[in-house]
Amino acid sequence: MTAMDIGIALPNHREGASLEGMRAAADAAVRYGWRSIWAIDHLVVAKSEAADYGWTLEPLISLAYLGALYPTLRVATGVLVPPMRDAVQLAKELATLDNLLGPDRLIVGVGVGDEEDRAEYANLGKDDRFRKRGAYLDETIALWRHLWSGRTDPFVGTFNTLTDFTFDPLPVRRDDLLIISGGRSDRALTRVGRITDGFYASRWGPAELRDRWPTMLATAHANGRKRPFLAARVRVKFETAPGTTAAYSVCGTPERMADELMAFALAGTNEFVAVLDATRPDDVTRLTARFEREVVARFREAWDRRPARSGI
Repeated sequence: MTAMDIGIALPNHREGASLEGMRAAADAAVRYGWRSIWAIDHLVVAKSEAADYGWTLEPLISLAYLGALYPTLRVATGVLVPPMRDAVQLAKELATLDNLLGPDRLIVGVGVGDEEDRAEYANLGKDDRFRKRGAYLDETIALWRHLWSGRTDPFVGTFNTLTDFTFDPLPVRRDDLLIISGGRSDRALTRVGRITDGFYASRWGPAELRDRWPTMLATAHANGRKRPFLAARVRVKFETAPGTTAAYSVCGTPERMADELMAFALAGTNEFVAVLDATRPDDVTRLTARFEREVVARFREAWDRRPARSGI
């Protein structure tokens, strides 16, 4: 069982989001030996969502820029919402980004959104997709794999049909690009291992992940796929209470927070994606330094002291 990597959610949304803030996050990731940077996706949200997502820097463009500046970091979408976009255009954009970055640097996190995103679907002229968004995502991934494999035989789906086509560039490793999916439904869980290569948890803690892990693992085995990759997006709050957001939070004393990181690692998490409450560069620098010094360092020391044992 290998140690859990640390990633950071880029401050690419909310008032004050800027290139400087994202660079401060990426600088911290390099400085502290963290593994990855993750960007959220929203296009045109309802007014009620404006405070959190009205100002959102487009994730693929942001990741392309930052990926060129920080060649040691993996870049990831956390998450992209394909039912809001064009499937073939996304296939081209992701394949291009993978070529520009180089092998094993891009993680494609995907999802379908939830009830709060209904207005965004309507704003994009895709309100008819909202109730079919799970099926659209499944077909989109199948289409991506088809195109990225280099095949040119027809693809016939419910939402997309291609008959006379060629597609280039292909991803560096063709259709072996890492795709992970989020969600909370039974369908979302069985999508892992059946269609996608891993899971992106945003509202579950270690206990919930442990409970749901057998379903994901069994689905992967049944489909002849390898162990799913597991990433957890978690709010980091240097307070005594987790707050009122639906997202899972680690909070309290540094010792308690380090214990939570250990619990995530023991639950099988490959990558802990820290969400810090900061967008301005100075705040990002200050909070990342505190998180590394008070929490991550404690977790790593405790991990190194553990006796060797097998895990999930």
